Amino acid sequence: MSAPTTGSVSVEIKATPEEVYALISDVTRMGEWSPECHTCDWKEGTPGAVGSKFKGSNKNGLMRWSTIAKVVTAEPGKEFAFATQAGDRDSTVWRYALEPTAGGTRVTESYDARFTPKFIEILERFVMRNRAAQLEKGMQATLERLKAVAETPQS
Repeated sequence: MSAPTTGSVSVEIKATPEEVYALISDVTRMGEWSPECHTCDWKEGTPGAVGSKFKGSNKNGLMRWSTIAKVVTAEPGKEFAFATQAGDRDSTVWRYALEPTAGGTRVTESYDARFTPKFIEILERFVMRNRAAQLEKGMQATLERLKAVAETPQS
């Protein structure tokens, strides 16, 4: 990622950290709330456990791409994080940190781009302009949709 390489958005959800964690760590549901990632499928390991891998399929306008991601943190009720892979390197770490509040849970979604292949830098600079703003808007939409699901009473 050219610049900036990090970003975060927070939302308070009227649900327990454990309930929110259960939703976030089930990456097969990511397409329900993310405007960019439309499907995720577990490929290797125990779903949701550190070291497990999944394939995420994404779309942004006419662009379509997929990534392999590896779970790097899985602390129920506290934090779930995964790193997209660029070959054998971690590319971007996506993190969901959960903090209990009086009204439920503050969820912070963040990203930290650690390594960006050159062709991705070129795409972000010339095709996906204002990528940082797109990512921030996408994280906000993701958390608002997650909030709506988490706060809907289950029958």
